[in-house]
Amino acid sequence: EGGMTARIRVGAGVDNVAGVKLPVFTKYDTGAMHDNQSLGLVGGGKKIVAVREKFTVLLENLIKLASLQTSFVTLDEALKVTNRRVNALENVTIPKIEGTLAYIGRELDELEREDFTRLKLVQGKKQVEQALEQKAKEKAAATAIMSGKSNSNSGGKENDADITAVYDVNEDEDVVF
Repeated sequence: EGGMTARIRVGAGVDNVAGVKLPVFTKYDTGAMHDNQSLGLVGGGKKIVAVREKFTVLLENLIKLASLQTSFVTLDEALKVTNRRVNALENVTIPKIEGTLAYIGRELDELEREDFTRLKLVQGKKQVEQALEQKAKEKAAATAIMSGKSNSNSGGKENDADITAVYDVNEDEDVVF
């Protein structure tokens, strides 16, 4: 009686399903022989063998059930953790990012308006300077006409002066002479 060993043992393994490690139980035979010689005298041995076979089937089903139950519990915990992460993303992280993007958009719009205003001011100053220069040229031309330095003795030619003399080659790289 002290020398009896189990014929069936349960082994534990790990299965990876979608990144979740699930425990899996499997049945394996130890190879131990069962002792049928001393079972019953009058047909009792057949009933014991039938009960043993039913027990073996029941044990296999119980191992499958235990494996499935632990898998369900583990998947449930993984699902809860994932739901917490999704809620954190939806309710905290994404609104923060959207707020930051909206702030950046507003700041960029403000910078664009500032640049536009600055550009308009510079253009206005240039126009005022050009108008002053034009008035100064007209005044100089009027003064020249009044003092008699006009081109009246040019013999019918209105433009005797060299037009390129007005430009300085060193100031303007685009003008080639």
